[in-house]
Order: sequence, then structure tokens, then C-alpha cells
Amino acid sequence: MLFNIINVHLKKVIVAVTNDLSTDQRVDKVCNTLTSMGFSVTLTGRLLAKSLPLQRAYSTHRMKLLFVKGPLFYAEYNIRLLIFLLFNKVDLIVSNDLDTLLACFIAHRIKKNTEIVYDSHEYFTGTPELIDRPVVRSIWKRIEKYIFPKLTDIFTVNDSIANLYSNEYKKTIKVVRNVPPKLIQEKPTPDLVFDSSKHLVILQGAGINIQRGAEEAIIAMQFVNNAILLIIGGGDVIDLLKQMVKEFDLEEKVMFMDRMPYHELMKYTALAEIGLTLDKDTNINYRYSLPNKLFDYINAGTPVLSSNLPEISKIIEKYKVGMLIESHDPEHIASCINTMISLNYKVKLQENLRLAADDLNWENEEKILKQVYSKYV
Repeated sequence: MLFNIINVHLKKVIVAVTNDLSTDQRVDKVCNTLTSMGFSVTLTGRLLAKSLPLQRAYSTHRMKLLFVKGPLFYAEYNIRLLIFLLFNKVDLIVSNDLDTLLACFIAHRIKKNTEIVYDSHEYFTGTPELIDRPVVRSIWKRIEKYIFPKLTDIFTVNDSIANLYSNEYKKTIKVVRNVPPKLIQEKPTPDLVFDSSKHLVILQGAGINIQRGAEEAIIAMQFVNNAILLIIGGGDVIDLLKQMVKEFDLEEKVMFMDRMPYHELMKYTALAEIGLTLDKDTNINYRYSLPNKLFDYINAGTPVLSSNLPEISKIIEKYKVGMLIESHDPEHIASCINTMISLNYKVKLQENLRLAADDLNWENEEKILKQVYSKYV
């Protein structure tokens, strides 16, 4: 009874995303931070046929939609989200990315005394999915241009994207990087142990899509000896990658695993000798990417092999936790992998990785969030 009385007086926060919640590490961390600050949090997204089950310290709400992609999906999602926001008690709405912003902003305007915070995980209108679709991009850009100047509290994931938005809209943007919580090292269970005679290279991510170097990584494995490339996650090119593995006769050197809970993923990550992040500089969004897998690798004590992109290279060079490729030529990538294996980077860089992990963790990063959200408690 006492808990219920206390809970009535907690500020209600609804956090909105378009994904199925199960692998969105950034939003989960934000929700946990808000919960720890005394908010009553509900995270809302969608339910897919293959969505993983959820166990969270806060409430979740997943909508089963008729459409799974394209304009009809975004229209249906925003209508359903708007209805959910209007018919539920909410003091603060947290919109994640431009594809949730319209419904969130309309609800904020309709419901008196309901505040809004915007968290942009990428430079949305610069994604490769929109660059070659000028009409669709222009629609999203018009939505952004109408709403963005009216927002007060805005977060994004790195300095480069913050500068793009700040220059465009003359707004102050707070940077909260998508770094993981401090990892409690677990000894891998027996079923996670690979053949000890093989070196393990990992590529992980929920968005293994076009122009992210996965194709070149597979081709590179032709020139890497005594190693396995483990690809964990999902994305637009997974089917193509599996086809490539067959075409290049690499079934013994490349393995795939589906998306999995974060704590399970990190067990595999900690086993790897090299973690790959190979986004290409083909669009503004990838150019300034700072993927969470970079920090996952560091946090797990796994050296990084990365594209030479501005935000990533700053981390690699500052903390000396890996190597940068000079091109996406598969033989060059293979040469870098072979060098890192032969020089035993896993052992050589352990102290650098530990120091980096002590700095690059959510416990440090969430302080910026708390400075902003404390005024809404």
C-alpha cells in the first residue's frame, strides 16, 4: 500500500522509440537512469514476430502494428503513439530520433504541463536510407525544421553530430555518448568456448547494414589464417553476407548468431581477440558515427580494428586501444587482422583497454543526463 501511495506521486515519463526495445542499449540505460532518479518510466515501442522477451526495472509497452516498414509503418506508428500519449498520464515525454518526434511533439502541445526532451541517436536525415530518396528525405527534413527550433532540451551521441545540429538550428545540444555500464567480468561458460587453436574476430550490431564494411570483412577472411569471424546481430545485409560465405567457401571461417540479450552478447565479445567496426565514409551520418559496439569492445577488453572516421579515431588514438584501417580493401583489412593477431594485441593492449573502460562508462556519462532531467523530477 505504501509503495502504491509513493508511486502515485512519481513524475510519469514515457520514452518513445520505433524499435522493439529488446536490443536498444542506449534507451535502456536512459530509462534505468531516469528510474534511479525517481521517475516512473514507461518505454514504448513495437512488437515484432521475433522480438526477444523483456525483463526491465521499469514498465514497457510494445505495440503490434499492421505494417513493419515504409511510409505506412511510420504513419501507423505515430498515430498509435499519439493515441497512447494522449490517453495516458504523462509529465515528461522523451522522443528518441526523428521518427518518433512528430507524435511526441503534438502530444506535448496538446497536453498542458507535459514537457518534452529529444534524443537524436544519429543525424537522421543523413542516413544512407534517405540520401538516395530525396522526396522522403524532404518530408523528414520539413518535420525536423518545424519542430527542432521549438525544443529546449536536446541530446545527441557525439560532438560532430551536435555541431551539425547546433550550426543548423542555433540550439545548444548536450552530448551523451552511448557507452556501456561498467562490465562485471564473467568467466565464459563452456558452451561459449571456441576451438582454442582458432583466433576469434567479432563483428556485432543491431544495424549491420549497407556500407558498414561487413562484406569486405567476409572477403578478408580468405586471407586470414587460423581465425573465425563471428557476426552477431541483425541488419539489412545479413542474408547477403550468408550468401557470400557460401560463394567464397568460408563456412569454416565465418559464423553467424542472431541478436541476443546484452549480457550474453558481452560474453562472446570478451572472448574475441579483435572487434570490428568498419563503417564507410559514404554519407554524413556514417562519417560521424560513434557506434556503441566500439565501447562494448573496449569495455570487454577486446582490441578494436576500425575505419578511420573522425569520432572513432579520436577514441582509438587517445586511448591506444586498437588499429585504424587505411582502406576497405579486403586484403588490407586481412593484413591488419593478421598483424593484430601476430602481435598479440589482446594481451599487449589490456592495460590501455582497462584504463579506457574506467573512463568510458555509463556511470560517468549519465551525469550529463542527470543535470538536465533533475529539473523535471
